[in-house]
Parts: sequence; C-alpha cells; structure tokens
Amino acid sequence: MNRFRQPEPQAHEFDEVQSSADVSGEHLGIEDLKKVRLVLTIDLGQTTLAVRDVLELKQGSVVPLNKLAGEMTDIFVNGIPLAKGEIVVIADGIHVRIAEIIGATPVEEKEEGEYDA
Repeated sequence: MNRFRQPEPQAHEFDEVQSSADVSGEHLGIEDLKKVRLVLTIDLGQTTLAVRDVLELKQGSVVPLNKLAGEMTDIFVNGIPLAKGEIVVIADGIHVRIAEIIGATPVEEKEEGEYDA
C-alpha cells in the first residue's frame, strides 16, 4: 500500500502564446551586428619543449616555432575555421595576409571588400 496519495490529473487551459516578433517591432540590422566583438585566433606555430627547458624560461627567452614568414597558417573566429593566410613580417611586426576564406567562392571573396569599414 502506497503511503503517498497521488493527486488526480486535472484539465487546464493555457493562454495563447504570442511570438516575440509580434510583440516587438524591433529587429537587428547589419549595422548592429558590426558592433559585435569576436575573438580572432591565428596559429603562428608550435613547439615541443622538455620540462627542464620550460622551467628555464625567463623574461627575454626566445621560443622557436615550427612556422616561418611566408608559410600558410590557419585563422579562426571564436574557434571556428575562417580562413588561411600567409605569415608576413612588415617592419618589426608579424602580420597575416588573408589568402583564402574557407568555403567562399571567388565571387564571394571579391564581394567581401564591400563591407570593410
């Protein structure tokens, strides 16, 4: 015998749900999206170090990487692959020249410049 009494199911009527688009006439435009900040990550290289080498690192240490200027690298936006680019050195800075937008056709890549600010 069950000590807990189960409540009897009862019928209930719910009010009609309206979509938020009907309630508010506001919407986001492309200008609003241009203000969204994204994390851009570019893989400039990797290396493998022994534990003793890591322990010896100090301010001013130089860590060699497996990529050189002129090599292709991957570019990610919020962790999602976006493009491939060439590592270039201009003056004293390291930069990446976009070579290919992943998944874009040549026409789409040409049109991309229309949205530059």
